[in-house]
Amino acid sequence: MNQRKIGNFIAQCRKEKKMTQQQLAEKLNVSNRTVSNWENGRNMPDLALFQPLCTELEISINELLSGEKLTNHNYQEQSEKNILDTINYSNRKILKYSKIIYLLLIIFGLFIVISAITIFPSESSWGSIYSTIGITLFIIGIGLNFRHLGLWKQSLLLIITTIMTLFILLFSDYVNVARNHQAPRFRIKTAITGNVIYYDTLFYDVYRCYSDEKNEYWIIEKNKNPTIEDLIHYCK
Repeated sequence: MNQRKIGNFIAQCRKEKKMTQQQLAEKLNVSNRTVSNWENGRNMPDLALFQPLCTELEISINELLSGEKLTNHNYQEQSEKNILDTINYSNRKILKYSKIIYLLLIIFGLFIVISAITIFPSESSWGSIYSTIGITLFIIGIGLNFRHLGLWKQSLLLIITTIMTLFILLFSDYVNVARNHQAPRFRIKTAITGNVIYYDTLFYDVYRCYSDEKNEYWIIEKNKNPTIEDLIHYCK
């Protein structure tokens, strides 16, 4: 489908009807700039405007898509070609807008993750909840954006993306705990016993000894699943 040829044909037919771009635009309820973009070959009319445009210019849709007046000899042949071109054009346009939506989904997912980590304090469980939602949207966007790769490659990409995303989040959370002495965001549970706050995460345990006191200190160890008795005497 030759957009420039079609645009020149629209301009030619419009001039033959002694209409300005503004007059044609008003008849079709579009802007003057829209008609100008058609005639310059920058854009194609929407499918819904094909029939109204052809009615105003007194041409057939087949002639519009061909970019020229057709004779009876080549009308049928050109009609079949234009049908295929229109289908391909529509598919490309849908794919273009789909990619934009998928990209926005990826960006929005990352935005939610960053916002959750920034806005909510580490003690709040809302940070991890919104981060999970953001990660889910991010991974869905990645999967949809690369669905043309095929099932196996797409599945492998999703697995790698999921692992890397979780690794980055969990590692940054660990660094935040170790350096800044803040509660882990991605924890399984929290237990408070005496002067000890215990945070259980997937890969390590965190003990906040003498919490909110001057001699407060933090201990990070591998998972041990301590009992209540262990917690009572752990920081002594």
